This record gives sequence, structure tokens and C-alpha cells, in this order.
Amino acid sequence: MYAIRKTSYDKLPPRQLPEDQMIRLEPPLRVATEADARALADLVNFAGEGLPLYIWEGLAKDEQEPWEVGCARQIEKLREGQIVVVDFGDGAVASLTGYPIGSEPKPIGDDFPALFRPLQELENRALESWYVNVLACYPEYRGQGLGSRLLTIAEQIAREEALRRMSVIVANNNAGAEDCMSGMASKLLQHCPV
Repeated sequence: MYAIRKTSYDKLPPRQLPEDQMIRLEPPLRVATEADARALADLVNFAGEGLPLYIWEGLAKDEQEPWEVGCARQIEKLREGQIVVVDFGDGAVASLTGYPIGSEPKPIGDDFPALFRPLQELENRALESWYVNVLACYPEYRGQGLGSRLLTIAEQIAREEALRRMSVIVANNNAGAEDCMSGMASKLLQHCPV
């Protein structure tokens, strides 16, 4: 089962920043680069408990390696400015991928892959929010507050995008994500069986 959690900013005033000012990322935080593609694919697969690699295997053409597909997909996302990483000097050890969800739900037709239907149904319930698509950290770096720090960045991005909420879909067996979210003013909004 997956659940969607939202953090609401209704009581907080929107940030007043000049349009050309971006959120300042202090080390060890930085925007992802193409050099991070392999680590990002690894983190995404880790967070997705192997499901991304399974999908990449299906998308690989001819003799293409599934990891090549995963890296290419991460490069697409980082070119759109969707990924922030934690890097202590030796490459990405944690990452945040997110994007705004508009005001209209995405259609879920009969041809929509069954595997993704519950996730899209939940995403469609998180309209007008900054959606945390991936929040991942290598196990040896857990317990250092990196996930919370990345979620704080997600909240800042949501405010800067003039969105009043941040949303994240969490598997009900993901205790680490629940712990990370517990420090935020979040609430369980919806749940959906998988």
C-alpha cells in the first residue's frame, strides 16, 4: 500500500523573492550534474526497491544495458533542474527529485500500465503541490538528517513555485521515510493498495 502525505503552508506567508533569485544551496547540497547520472540511477533504484531496474530492463533496446537507460532518464530530469544532491566531495550520496503537479489530473486510460496505476491515482490527488518523486540516501549515510535537509529544500522550492503544499508518496513499509516525514507538519492525505 502507498500513501500520500502533504505538508501544508496555509499558515505561512509566501516567500517574496526577486524572480531571478534562486534557492541558495550550501555545501554539501548542490544541483545534480551529468557526472552524477550513475549514482542517481543507483539511488532511484535503491529507493524504488528494484522496480526502476525492472522497468529499465523492459525499456532497454537491443544490447543496451538497463543501467544506461536509468542514467539517461536521470540526465533528462537533471537537465530540467529537478534534482538536488548531497555530496561530501566524492559524489552524490543522497538525492531529491521533484516537480510541480498542476491543477489537472493526468488521464489514466485502459492502456495505462497496471503497475503504475495506484501511483498515478495518488499523484492525481496531490494537485497543485510540489511532488517529491524520489528521496533517496545510501544506507551508510542514514541517520545524519540528510533526508530532512533535502525535504526542507523541497519545502523551499514549493514556496518559491507559489505552491501551498508539498506531497510525497510513501510505501506503507518504508519506516525510514515515515521517520523522516514525522518531523514535518505533514498529514496522511490518501492511501491506495498496490
